[in-house]
Amino acid sequence: MLDGMARGKDSPRPERAATAAEYVAALRSLKSWSGLAYRQLQGKAAANGDVLPSSTIATTLGRATLPRESFVAGFVRACGLDGEQVTRWLDARERIAARSREREDGVEPEPEPLVRRRFRFLWLLFAGIVGVLGTLGVQALSGKTDSGTPDPVPGLALPSIGSWALIQPARTPELCLSDGVDRTRHYPSVIAVQRPCAQTRVPRVYLEPVGGGMVRIQWHHPSFGVGCLTVLRDGPGRDLLEPRGECASGDPTQRFRLEAVGPPAVGHFRLRPDATRECLSLRDQDMAAGAEVVQGRCSGGRDEEFLITLVPPA
Repeated sequence: MLDGMARGKDSPRPERAATAAEYVAALRSLKSWSGLAYRQLQGKAAANGDVLPSSTIATTLGRATLPRESFVAGFVRACGLDGEQVTRWLDARERIAARSREREDGVEPEPEPLVRRRFRFLWLLFAGIVGVLGTLGVQALSGKTDSGTPDPVPGLALPSIGSWALIQPARTPELCLSDGVDRTRHYPSVIAVQRPCAQTRVPRVYLEPVGGGMVRIQWHHPSFGVGCLTVLRDGPGRDLLEPRGECASGDPTQRFRLEAVGPPAVGHFRLRPDATRECLSLRDQDMAAGAEVVQGRCSGGRDEEFLITLVPPA
């Protein structure tokens, strides 16, 4: 990552922004200053432990509304700035947000003390870490969070920002969904297979909620970046799953509905591609390591059940 202290002197100054639109324009200038493309920013954010899909970055920078604090903090870090610079951007955001609230309420807010601003930023970081560690690594026993708000995926305590996860075939829990090859050699690219969990440190799996009880399944690889599992609908790889570098929010071949199967405590789910409404399973019901994950007509068989375990960041 770039040295934030060294480059921070030349970076755009958020203090000059007086409105939400000007603030977002400053964020766009920061992106230009960083010299990073959307996909590179996504990779930088992932390396920092943040989750910023390239599609989210593009959408947020294309609006004139004030982004969330979590987005600002992760984006500024991904652009190469350090903690002090992140605080500057968050302070500027809070100032604009306070002015907006003032206009809505007709009340003049008191200036926020510097100590309070610093505490707010530190609390944001602490709360984010504690919140993730507190909710991840535990499978849901119900479809609601402690606050009573419905989870993005019924039956799974998946935070709204997503979570790292393990996906294991229910019949062979010692195996994990990971990368491999088509054993028929008909399709030459990397695809999704089941492999021994002890051998699957990379790619890491990240579940990103996309609404309607569905998720995108991201693979994070230290060498190849981020890819989204995509159902292949034609050609020699038909019905296989391939990680694609372009994660498109509107692509139904990259969205999967998670359907809870059996008692909640079991944590088993069917994974159903939104594009076809079929079910993922293992090719020919194979239980061997290296067996390909494929989509096919739902049969209700055990080979269609997967154990999903949320795990904390490494």
